[in-house]
Amino acid sequence: MSEDSRFQEAFESLKSILAEHAGEMVFVKNEPGDFHLDTKYIMKNKKPMFFGAVRITKNYVSYHLMPVYVFSELLSDISPELKRRMQGKSCFNFKSSDQELFRELAELTAAGYRRYKEAGYV
Repeated sequence: MSEDSRFQEAFESLKSILAEHAGEMVFVKNEPGDFHLDTKYIMKNKKPMFFGAVRITKNYVSYHLMPVYVFSELLSDISPELKRRMQGKSCFNFKSSDQELFRELAELTAAGYRRYKEAGYV
């Protein structure tokens, strides 16, 4: 399987994780290789609050999840394997699909969505 195919497969899997929570969100981008969701909550800077995004870059597929930045305690129980995929405080990078890590990321995304909802951001 080519690198492009692996990236596309990972992108589609990760996009489906975010898309599960899109009902009350705003689609900023929904293009091939780039999927971005904001909440409808407007922050003090008059911009909508970011929820998450998936993007194919030159070297990997990135999965950004803002709730783990806002509520860092959400990261306290993630596996060492998922932690190794982190770049920065709220981004996870993948070069291919990893269904076990994607399941864990889906649970983390759902927990982040619940926390945003509890805080009134969704």
